[in-house]
Parts: sequence; structure tokens; C-alpha cells
Amino acid sequence: MAGFPRLFALRLIVVLFGLGMAGPLAAQSLFERLVMPGPLSETHAELETECANCHTSFSQGAQDPLCLDCHKPIAADIAANEGYHGRAAEAQSQECSHCHTDHEGRDFPIVDLDREVFDHNNTDFALVGAHAVTSCESCHLPTVAFRDAPQTCIGCHREDEPHRGELSTDCADCHTTTTWTEIEDFDHAATGFVLLGGHAEVACTTCHQNEVYADLPDTCVGCHRIQDVHADRFGPKCETCHTVTTWTEVRFNHDTDTKFALTGKHEEIECNTCHTGPVETADLPLDCVGCHTADDPHNGELGPDCASCHGTEGWRQDVAFDHDLTNFPLIGLHVLVPCEGCHLDTTFHPTGESCVDCHLADDAHEAALGTECSDCHNPNGWAFWIFDHDVQTDFALTGLHVGLQCEACHAVGSLPSEVSTACIDCHRDDDKHLGRFGTACEACHTTESWTGARLQ
Repeated sequence: MAGFPRLFALRLIVVLFGLGMAGPLAAQSLFERLVMPGPLSETHAELETECANCHTSFSQGAQDPLCLDCHKPIAADIAANEGYHGRAAEAQSQECSHCHTDHEGRDFPIVDLDREVFDHNNTDFALVGAHAVTSCESCHLPTVAFRDAPQTCIGCHREDEPHRGELSTDCADCHTTTTWTEIEDFDHAATGFVLLGGHAEVACTTCHQNEVYADLPDTCVGCHRIQDVHADRFGPKCETCHTVTTWTEVRFNHDTDTKFALTGKHEEIECNTCHTGPVETADLPLDCVGCHTADDPHNGELGPDCASCHGTEGWRQDVAFDHDLTNFPLIGLHVLVPCEGCHLDTTFHPTGESCVDCHLADDAHEAALGTECSDCHNPNGWAFWIFDHDVQTDFALTGLHVGLQCEACHAVGSLPSEVSTACIDCHRDDDKHLGRFGTACEACHTTESWTGARLQ
């Protein structure tokens, strides 16, 4: 009889177990209710009515597959070596129940997570930069599973995004995890607009005002029209003259980039002196008179070819007219006389070619010697005269006549034809004979002296 209680108990267990195995699995058996360690956690409470959801009788090793049958995302992480369960060695080597204990009551946390020592590097999102000092609650919301926390910048920082969705959602293209204001690695060339020269030093917001990044102009004038000191007269292609370094660096070469090379005074004048309207549509003249009609003192009477006489150094300073090509070559002192000295009006009409045409007022003889000044004088000066009385007149000068001044015989205002060649006509006052010997002085006297009479 001593073994009866043990045998009875054994049979009772068998009966009870049999009762538990009988009937549909949907109902928890009396045996299961008797041996269950305690209530399940709140998250598993609905599974409490059927132990087979998580347990296989007499097979503890079959529990993990049952867990993964329900937690399929975790199973996928393990298979792909992703997430905490697919990366952490302890998660792969230990049973699920090692960390996730149950039957400890409704309020017991089924996730045994020590946040102080948790290594976030075992997840798909390593904490670097400012993330390393951010609280867990900042990313892991109470109602969202840890594994379902967003892993993209925009997933957490959409409200911090100042670009209003106009840029890519991949914030890491420009920003780092240290701070939003630290921007690196963004290649602006990928946008089709390479930042060169002064553009490379400009803050983003200088061009992208109000965080507008789409449909911005890519031409100089599109951004710099307000800085166009030419008031759009030179057209929209600023790059024709200016570089991206600075506006003041001008590379336009008027000599090679146009059909009009700038020389002389043209190099010193401002562009808008000639270019008074839009350059793009301008059809500016290339000849002098096209611009300088108002400056022409000749009133157009010398023709339109200003360059035939003038150079670009100045209207007066650079005169290249060759007077020798006219009917009056300039020699002697004439070379030093300004054009206006002979050409009294700006039309430069042909003037007289004889000396007296210009020098009538300079004629000390008062026209008594005729108008052919060149018979005696030359262009080197009035004092340089070359009249030969012996050859050019009928009265050769001999004896004391040679040393006489012209005025001694030729009274001012008298014509050569009015001067007598007879001795008595000049020397009547010198006749000591008082006319008694007649008027033929040369019959006795010579031109050497009155005292040298040669009476025969």
C-alpha cells in the first residue's frame, strides 16, 4: 500500500495529460493551466489561451522557430544578417527566451534592454556625430518598435528641413552628422553649374534666396542684372567681357574681338562715348566721319576721309598731310607755318601760289618792284635776297654804285622803270659845273669817283 500514493499520482498525471491532449488545440488544457508559470506579458496576452503557440511539448529547442514564425521581420533580419538580431553575436547564438522572458506578468517588459550598455553599432544605424549624444527617445518613439525607427535623415528631420522638399531627400549629400550647418562633399558641378572664381566663395543663400533651389537662372545676367552698370546696353552675355573672378577683371580686347582696333585717343575714352545704345543691335560706323562729323571744322568740304590727314593721337597733334603732293611744296620757313597761316578758313580751299598773294602786307617795296617777290627773295626769309642788278636790269652796277643801298636810287614807291639811267638824273645836285658842260657826266667822269675826271 505504500506505493499506492505514487502510483495514483502517476496515473493522475497521465490522465490529466491525456485530458490535456484530447480535444481541440484551441482550448488550453487543465494540465497546461496547472503547470503554466505565470501570466504572459501584455504583448503576448492574446496567446495565453494556447501554449502551443509558443511551446512544443517535451521539446524546448523547438521554441525559437515558433517565435520566428510569429516575428517574421526578425527572422528576415537573421537570415540577411541585418538589424540587431542579424548582427549581434549573442542574438544569433542564444535562444530568444534568454533575453525575452515571459510569464512574468502583464506589466513585465519582455524586452530586456539595458540602454546604458547597448551597442548601437550592432544595428544597421551606427551612432556618429551628434547622434552619439542624442537620447534614445529622440529617435525611438514609444509606440514604434525599435527596429522600425527610420534610418534616413529625412525620416527623423523632416521638420528641420529648410529646403521645403525642393532638394533631394538624401540630406547626407550635403550635410554631416555633426551639425546641419556643416556642409561638405556637395559637388555643385553635378547641378550643371560649376562654381568658379567668385562663385566658389559665395554663401548658398546668396543665390538660393528663401531656400529656392529649382529653376534658378544659369546666366550671368539672370542673377546680376541689377549690377549691370551698362543698363543692358551691352546685351545679356556678360561673359563676353567679364570673368567669374570679379566684375572689374575685363578680358574684352577691342583690337581682336571687333573690326575696330583702338589706337591713340580712342584707347582713353569710355565705352559709352561711342556705344550709346545696345551693343547687340548697334551698327556703329568704322570710319572717322561716321563719329566725328560734328568735329569736322572743314564742314565736309575736304571729303570724308579724315585719316588722309589726321591720326588718332589728336586732330592737331597728329596731322600727316603731305603738302609736297600739292602744287605748292613747303620749303624754307613755310614748313614752320601752321596750316591756318595760309589757309585762312577751315575749308582749306586752294590759296594763291605767288608770294604776293600771302605777303602783300609784308611788301616793304609797296609793290614798286612788282609782284614777283621770288625774283629777289627766297623762302628762307626776306633778308636772304639774291637780286643780280647786272643781269636782271639794263644798268650794271660799277664803281661806287655797287655799295649803294637800293633806296639811294629807287625811291620808295617808285617803279624800276621810273628810275633814269642817266648820271645827271641822280647827280644833278652834285654837278659843280652847274650844267655848263652839258648833261653827259660820263664823258669826263667814271663811277669810281667825281674827282677822277678823264677829260680828253
